[in-house]
Amino acid sequence: MSPVHSIPSANTRFRRRPVLQPAASLFPECPDDTSPNDQLSGIGIKCREAAVAPAETGPGGSTTGLQLADCPPPTSAVRGPQSHANGWTRADAAPLVGIARLAARSPAAETHRKSGERPQYFVLPVKSILNSCDSKRVPFEWTINPYRGCEFACKYCYARYTHEYMELDGGEFEKKIFVKKDAAPLLAHDLARKYSFESEKSGGTQPEHIAIGTATDPYQPAEREYGVTRACLEELAKHEGLSLSIITKSNQIVRDIELLKIIAARSTLQINITVTTLRARLARLLEPRAPRPDLRLAAVKELREAGLMVGVSASPLLPGITDGEGELEAVAAAAKEAGAQWFFSGVLFLMPSSAKQFLPFVREKFPRLTKQYDQWYARNGYAPEEYRRMASERVARIRKKLGFESRPWVEVAKTSPCSQMSLSWNPTAALSSDLAGAGSMRSCANG
Repeated sequence: MSPVHSIPSANTRFRRRPVLQPAASLFPECPDDTSPNDQLSGIGIKCREAAVAPAETGPGGSTTGLQLADCPPPTSAVRGPQSHANGWTRADAAPLVGIARLAARSPAAETHRKSGERPQYFVLPVKSILNSCDSKRVPFEWTINPYRGCEFACKYCYARYTHEYMELDGGEFEKKIFVKKDAAPLLAHDLARKYSFESEKSGGTQPEHIAIGTATDPYQPAEREYGVTRACLEELAKHEGLSLSIITKSNQIVRDIELLKIIAARSTLQINITVTTLRARLARLLEPRAPRPDLRLAAVKELREAGLMVGVSASPLLPGITDGEGELEAVAAAAKEAGAQWFFSGVLFLMPSSAKQFLPFVREKFPRLTKQYDQWYARNGYAPEEYRRMASERVARIRKKLGFESRPWVEVAKTSPCSQMSLSWNPTAALSSDLAGAGSMRSCANG
């Protein structure tokens, strides 16, 4: 039976599973003793990764090694790992706990892929699939991320920080993919035990919202082999009255149209397809292994023709790179032509682990933007407030002009303070020059 989709018997399906032996190809064996004080610090949002298994307990039974992985991150910096000569990355010399210890013991997952550029896959036993997010910055209470890590390798991806909770460097986010085990039975248990049809955010009038794909793309290439997303959808299709959304960059989602139609008939389902630019060459540079923009828009059209609710996200908007005159408007117009019902975009946000990857990329591919990016992002995860305000107004004008509907869930105001900085640069001119010297792009298979 598949190591990813094993289905325990009714009497034992939710018992605590034994810890698997470590995968020697990824980590050395870790000591069994753990420190009750080895906890992550600097975390400002009360989100929690419920997929920590087994959890470590300190004196008095308090849980240690609590993880935050699926909710948008706090504005404070997260401690980054240090790289060791043997390739194993650790933040310090303390024993591994929580999700880091579990990841260290995750066995390699079988794969039929032969390419030497494929990532390493590992089977990650977890206690939960439905993860709580009680941040006021987001319009959902729960997340489902069938995988940890994402092969699409988007240069700007904010979720790289989630690998740091496993004591892996953020640069390995697309190189080491963890496949969550037993998704369907765990999700069935989570929905029965955790989910409420009276959301506190709605004053008890609406069901809690579950967002699928907030930290990793649910339709990345791994889904073709392991089918964790499909297993979750099959479980969700058995329930009624849920509030659900999916976000993806992949046209692979059309594989599940018939299943999505069943879910939409029984629950509320919104699908979001991300298209950051219409320029295929630029998209390949920014999102190396994601499907081409035209394939994503074709997926929007096919999903809408199937009667599903679909919108387009142009997030993140990259200052000086994808914000040129008429460019965001062109993405929105293409989305409208494909049948998208709503359109939204938010300005780039960089966690420290993401800035570590993205800022050197800007220096290499867009050298004329280096100074401005360093001023804006080297010490702050957000672009200046004035720039974000102008971007928001621009999106509002686009929506009004093209007649887009409102997003089907409540927009959450972003209230994090940012200092204002000069906006005297010319992003359009800089972009055209830097793209001319960017060199040839590596050709990758879509999806």
